[in-house]
Amino acid sequence: MFKCQDFNYAVFGNPINHTQSPIIHKYFSVQTNILHTYQAVYVPLDSLYSFLSFFFKNNGVGANITAPFKKEAYFFCNKLTEQAKIAQSVNTLKKLKNQDILGDNTDGIGLLSDLIRLNFIKKKYSILILGAGGAVQGILFALLSFGCSIFILNRTVLNAEKIVTQFQKYGNIQVLKKNELKIKYFDLVINARSKISETNNDIIPLSLLCLKKTHFYDINYQKNNTKFIDWCISIGAHFVSNGIGMLAFQAAHAFFLWHNVMPKIHYIIDILRKTYSVEKKRV
Repeated sequence: MFKCQDFNYAVFGNPINHTQSPIIHKYFSVQTNILHTYQAVYVPLDSLYSFLSFFFKNNGVGANITAPFKKEAYFFCNKLTEQAKIAQSVNTLKKLKNQDILGDNTDGIGLLSDLIRLNFIKKKYSILILGAGGAVQGILFALLSFGCSIFILNRTVLNAEKIVTQFQKYGNIQVLKKNELKIKYFDLVINARSKISETNNDIIPLSLLCLKKTHFYDINYQKNNTKFIDWCISIGAHFVSNGIGMLAFQAAHAFFLWHNVMPKIHYIIDILRKTYSVEKKRV
């Protein structure tokens, strides 16, 4: 199926050729002097359970899960952290000494850490989140706990309403209803839709944005600008970033779960940004 090695770690996804996780974890391993073999594994859409079972039975110790398997991985685990229970979505797995599989979600703390690094977020910010899928489930608890107000905008309103119902006990979250909105503009817009998602012109109300003050963040990343980043630049946004920093921070928290050591992160982000920086960035 794929090669397993001692002290083996891996990221599972579909597609997977874009991932920078093996590079990031190589930096972590060298930096901490912890043996940490890490590979990227392509998984057919109907095969996650069989791949994970094989992995953990053959020297697999820890795994990361990327799209589109985070919800499915949630049900693979025997035990869950509080963050994973709340998100009902898992991006990190760890084999415990009793052979149970612990599931965690480090996406929320990864995103929040990067937003703080960029100075893109403050307590009581009004945040517009585009999308209502598994990626959103992973980030909401951290943002609500930080003290922000969340508005969900999604083409399928029913899915947005389900997300709100799931998270409303953790803070101020609601479906975006333009006629009932009492704020002048959003402080932060987070694109949590897939890379191949629709364009933004007909979904984001420009009247709710202040291009000199609103921050724009795409949790996706690629060598060229994502559609969302290009759109932000085209409308004249001043503060724009992709998700490469989030990737590094969530990876660091996964590494900490596995080894109880938190690696240094900022210099790795600086290295990655040489390849994944936002073209014509206005920060």
